[in-house]
Amino acid sequence: MPSSSLDPAITARLKRNPDGLVPAIAQQYDTGEVLMLGWMDAEALHRTLTTGRCTYWSRSRHEYWVKGDTSGHVQHVKSVALDCDGDTILVRVDQVGAACHTGDRTCFDADVLLAG
Repeated sequence: MPSSSLDPAITARLKRNPDGLVPAIAQQYDTGEVLMLGWMDAEALHRTLTTGRCTYWSRSRHEYWVKGDTSGHVQHVKSVALDCDGDTILVRVDQVGAACHTGDRTCFDADVLLAG
């Protein structure tokens, strides 16, 4: 992964896993619906903040991808926040179409586990 243009103060707050990544939760800004979880490094976060479109790091393809570039299911960024520990990113978005690669609205609606 290349070096980033992200503000060094923000970069210093990120607590990354051994691969240099931070989980990023995408949430529908107006309903609170949790849409998906992706992975970002400092450069993906920088691109997300500067373009207004969610950019993630693909762990399988080892490259950046902008949500919606191939599917048309775009995530327009409304806000971005770090959690209190700096180890999770919350991106509030306006989701166009499905968020999940399966075609579902969210990645969390097809296999609901009920507590007993």
